[in-house]
Amino acid sequence: MDPVERFEALLAQGKDSALLRFGLGMHYLKAGETAHAIEHLRAAVAHDPAYSAAWKLLGKALAEAGNRAGAIDAYTRGIAAAEQRGDKQAAREMAVFLRRVQRDAENG
Repeated sequence: MDPVERFEALLAQGKDSALLRFGLGMHYLKAGETAHAIEHLRAAVAHDPAYSAAWKLLGKALAEAGNRAGAIDAYTRGIAAAEQRGDKQAAREMAVFLRRVQRDAENG
């Protein structure tokens, strides 16, 4: 059983959590299934709005899906969450990604 199947089985059993949804989102994104990744990463940040790693991955998934506005929002909210937790490295990384998406949006 691959990780996605294991995580989906846990979810089906009602063991929903931010970490489980993050794991699903990460694996779906690696598999190129951005729509599923976005769905689970949105659920992860709904469970834990301070989960900066989930915000970062959500921003990446949205950017890959061509949803620049969504990616900008996710990175902005992720930076705020990371700063609130004192996670300076995550905030810096997301700031770089945010600038990239904003620059891409400006250039069409």
